[in-house]
Amino acid sequence: MTNDLEKKVLYNISKRTLDISGALVGLIILSIILLVVALLIKVEDPKGPIFFSQRRFGKDGKEFKMYKFRSMVTDAEAKLEELLKYNEVEGAMFKMKDDPRVTKIGRFIRKTSIDELPQLFNVLKGDMSLVGPRPPLPREVKEYTSYHMQRLLVTPGCTGVWQASARSSVGFEEMVEMDLYYIRNRSFWFDIKIIFKTVGVLFGSKNAF
Repeated sequence: MTNDLEKKVLYNISKRTLDISGALVGLIILSIILLVVALLIKVEDPKGPIFFSQRRFGKDGKEFKMYKFRSMVTDAEAKLEELLKYNEVEGAMFKMKDDPRVTKIGRFIRKTSIDELPQLFNVLKGDMSLVGPRPPLPREVKEYTSYHMQRLLVTPGCTGVWQASARSSVGFEEMVEMDLYYIRNRSFWFDIKIIFKTVGVLFGSKNAF
């Protein structure tokens, strides 16, 4: 029991160290890309904000604001209700390949996952980790069963097993199974493997939308 506790403490320390160092290095290396994308978003829609924040659920159901580059029109949330009937995945999640709310620059940054980069600030704050389950929306959690709630046992991540592999090609239930597999098998080296696998996603994925 003591040995298991020591392993857990060591993993938590190493994971947080990886999160802080990885987020800082990522922000420094990608600073030019972040600046260019911010300018392009502002040029396309001068009146709209560059960043988009959204309420998400984190570890143990704690709510936080998750940051992204804005990839949709400013009134995207208001238009969601009329688009729910076009949802292309089953379960408590909304995905639509040709979402009319997405802007021109938005299509590019979503395709390359660049829109997710501001989440590195969430990592520094401790709301998120580099690796973990995708943080769900409040409306998604309302549809969760007790089984699905297991996703909230750990800190959510910028990337995870499903983001680095199947992404939008799988349904909600398969995503949950991938997340629970990660939770059961998480380790420092597993995190490293997922991070390296995710690097390719930044350069485009046919499953990203």
